[in-house]
Amino acid sequence: MKLARSGAELITICKENNISLSEYAIAREMEDRGLSREALFARMKATLDVMREGATLGREKAVYSLSGLIGGDAYKLEQYLSTGKSLMGNTLIKAMAMALSSSEVNGSMGKIVACPTAGSCGILPAAILTAGEELGKTDEEMMQALFAASAVGMLIGMNATFAGAEGGCQAECGSAAAMAAAAVVEMMGGTPEMSLDASAIVFKNVLGLVCDPVAGLVEIPCAKRNASGAISALSTADLVMAGVTSKIPFDDALSAMYKVGRSLPEELRETALGGVAITPTGIKLKEQVFGKDA
Repeated sequence: MKLARSGAELITICKENNISLSEYAIAREMEDRGLSREALFARMKATLDVMREGATLGREKAVYSLSGLIGGDAYKLEQYLSTGKSLMGNTLIKAMAMALSSSEVNGSMGKIVACPTAGSCGILPAAILTAGEELGKTDEEMMQALFAASAVGMLIGMNATFAGAEGGCQAECGSAAAMAAAAVVEMMGGTPEMSLDASAIVFKNVLGLVCDPVAGLVEIPCAKRNASGAISALSTADLVMAGVTSKIPFDDALSAMYKVGRSLPEELRETALGGVAITPTGIKLKEQVFGKDA
């Protein structure tokens, strides 16, 4: 299977071979790693299991980060879900709870899947697991979705960045949400073109999102950005499945994200020298963790 180096090439390859994004990614992995389809799915099943554990633990009990800066919010959302009084409905509340749970497990030094980074670890699991439950998908179908997400991830890795230190939070949470949106569109029966439209829309909506972690820790505002990213992925998937297209194609949107990220001052690229990290409260929270001399 030819390696796609752009979204346009990926769409062409999928059309020529009459395959989905997930089947493209599976074919590439089999070729690159010399593994059988069964071996690849066994590895992906292990990944899905860790994702599910991380997305569940914080909903079953309050989980706190080692710093004490975040924790218990996924559990609060799960309790709120049980009241049946949410404005957005159970699906989106569940997605936010899953995303926060993974972020809280990460902060507690628990096991997560960095997909594509630890700071954005809650978005893809929340979107895939929530959509999977709502659509009645099997584990194998959710694993297919994860392969679809990886097809988009390969393009981001080749043509842009996942690093907040290089591209801001748009490169971390933005990339995770773009990958998740593409995957959910495939889960809903969308074409590769529709999946890449979803990714493009997500990127356009987060252009310029800065990386400003309080105390330099991947906790504030990162955890709640994971909840927002999961909602972005799911809502964008519905947009696209309704027939909404992106006027700016995926390749252009990805290029814009990368260029905008590189244009951000260093204060807004994971250094904790700008944004909410240097607000009076942000500084107080840093002192709370590391002391006044930090």
